[in-house]
Amino acid sequence: MDAVEHGQAFTVTRDGHRIGELIPLRRRRFVSRQEFISMSRHAPAADLEAFRADQDAALDHEAGSRYER
Repeated sequence: MDAVEHGQAFTVTRDGHRIGELIPLRRRRFVSRQEFISMSRHAPAADLEAFRADQDAALDHEAGSRYER
């Protein structure tokens, strides 16, 4: 239980078959600005053209009637 409390998850098995998971209920959601900067420093550059194309495609998809899907 201490390990789960500290963020570790476990798979529960019976006779070698997965039957469940034991996971922490609370996870930290806030990331400080300094931590975000540190994590992002080596992230690949975003392709803004591809991002905009994905957004446009999603908007076009949502613009039609919901019954056409």
